[in-house]
Amino acid sequence: QVQLVESGGGLVQAGGSLRLSCAASGRTDSLNPFGWYRQAPGKQREWVASITRAGDTTLVGFVQGRFTISRDNAMNTVYLQMNKLEPDDTATYSCFANSVDFPYKYWGQGTQVTVSS
Repeated sequence: QVQLVESGGGLVQAGGSLRLSCAASGRTDSLNPFGWYRQAPGKQREWVASITRAGDTTLVGFVQGRFTISRDNAMNTVYLQMNKLEPDDTATYSCFANSVDFPYKYWGQGTQVTVSS
């Protein structure tokens, strides 16, 4: 069984920073890649960033230059460093991890990020 637990959300002013963490437990060796989605109220969930076990990263265009995704393999933790936050970044951010054994995506419970103007 796999569990993903996020932390680090909160309320921040525009221009501020937050770092989200996603700690994985269970069969973590069966997971690749990890990443983050977000969903704002009244909007569809959208992919934000991914990182492979090898450390290759991809980020959606509207966060490039502001967000960074990284991972600590020894700690089975993935991070999303968010800088220069904007009110449009307000959303619930959810960590995900894809199974390498079968087509399945594990999800965390989500963490709320609110950016005030």
